[in-house]
Amino acid sequence: HPSFLSLPCSLSSPPLYLPPTLPTPLIQSPPFILADLCRGPHVSHTGIVKAFSIQKTSSSYWKGDSKQDALQRVYGISFPDKKRLKDYETWIEEAKSRDHRTIGREQEFFMFHPLSPGSCFFLPHGAIVYNRLVEMLRREYRLRRYKEVITPNLFNMKLWDISGHSAHYRENMFLFEEKHDGMTEKTKDNVNQDEQGQDGIHKGRQSHQETCETIGLKPMNCPGHCLIFASKTRSYRELPLRLADFGVLHRNELAGALSGLTRVRRFQQDDAHIFCELNDVQKEISDVLEFVKTIYSRFNLDYHVCLSTRPEKFVGGVDKWNMAEKQLEDALNAHGKQWQLKPGDGAFYGPKIDITVVDALNRRHQCATIQLDFQLPERFNLSFASQDSVHGGFSRPVIIHRAIFGSVERFFAMILEHTAGKLPLWLSPKQVAILPVSQDQVSYAQQVETTLIEKGFCAYVDDSDNTLKKKIRQNQLLQYNYILVVGKEEVELSAVNVRSRDNVVHGTKTLQDFIEQLKGEVESFL
Repeated sequence: HPSFLSLPCSLSSPPLYLPPTLPTPLIQSPPFILADLCRGPHVSHTGIVKAFSIQKTSSSYWKGDSKQDALQRVYGISFPDKKRLKDYETWIEEAKSRDHRTIGREQEFFMFHPLSPGSCFFLPHGAIVYNRLVEMLRREYRLRRYKEVITPNLFNMKLWDISGHSAHYRENMFLFEEKHDGMTEKTKDNVNQDEQGQDGIHKGRQSHQETCETIGLKPMNCPGHCLIFASKTRSYRELPLRLADFGVLHRNELAGALSGLTRVRRFQQDDAHIFCELNDVQKEISDVLEFVKTIYSRFNLDYHVCLSTRPEKFVGGVDKWNMAEKQLEDALNAHGKQWQLKPGDGAFYGPKIDITVVDALNRRHQCATIQLDFQLPERFNLSFASQDSVHGGFSRPVIIHRAIFGSVERFFAMILEHTAGKLPLWLSPKQVAILPVSQDQVSYAQQVETTLIEKGFCAYVDDSDNTLKKKIRQNQLLQYNYILVVGKEEVELSAVNVRSRDNVVHGTKTLQDFIEQLKGEVESFL
């Protein structure tokens, strides 16, 4: 993707400095010079450029100074033949049509507002999708023996000092100062005593001090879960202890980095921490990998697995890092899923398994992660009574951090783009639209709506004045999974005429048969 800057000739000398080692092409056409400031040459000669397209333009200032002349940046792309260029342009148009921000607005799933930047407003339809994603995981948690907890949003910065996040993550946190009244009870008593006199009151006021402590919105759940583990004496019989949390998190992302649901400041993770013994690590990680496979297969998602190892900045000893990395490697090999190594890309507190999901357009999204942590148990001095506790034996647990969606917001966005907004029946907030042919059938349509809602389905009656043909088309565009037409014949038979959003006509069915069809479709997915 070459980019060019259109420079006024007055800037070409002396301000325009082109290092002799950087063969930057210049095309001079007074009063402007077109300069390619990318490292090049991009191709050996222009003869091999068979297909070229200008993608977009943007403005910038010379040397990034708004007081300098304005420059024009031009973005282009080249392919060795026109077919590949055409395929690329088709792919770009498809990606635009699948943009979750567009789908979210058109289907009224969510909105954003400048008065709360980076924080999503989930509208009624979007809230249904969001809650169903979370509830799907909750069902799995119950089957897999996870225990859900709810933890505070605000923590004293001392917690993050213990965990090590204050040294590595402080700039990404929302912090504020909390003032505390430093007056002791004894001082208060002295101030309130009448016999003390004015001089005593003055002394009492002098001893009244205000202290400030730093409080922050939590950017992750793990330190809070460590406090839960440490809240009582633990036994090896309690392990593995799997704590799940859908708590709200806040991270101070740069304003320019915010992008729809994929990069926000306020979000919820499908977060869980597994406290286990060292010899249980491989089994627990294998179970999590199987969990990931189960969830992603429900959305027909392929994925790739990478092992990320020790970064340049890290906490803890090298020996424990090596031990952690070996445990993850053994678990991956035992699981049988092909994986790649990403040296130096681990979290500062431990190595991790990153899982990138491949969507319908063959794009990769970072979602699931599995991280082995020997550091937090040390920092929080976590322990459990081991099997030889009769002799006073206590052992240090290992923590496995894991998430499958990553964040519910990011996964929501990815699923919208993967399905182009055509959500499966179980997840859709627009499951059934009921269309009366005339006003005479509105009452029956409302009865059908009530029955479907009582059975747990989302349904509504379109009793607008539009023609039947227009009603069908509008509800198809709104991605209602099923559209039921009810006329005089359907009323007499207590039936509905069924068609899908893809305009496949299923014909007339009794309402009970249709409900059984819906139940079967949902159950087959889950």
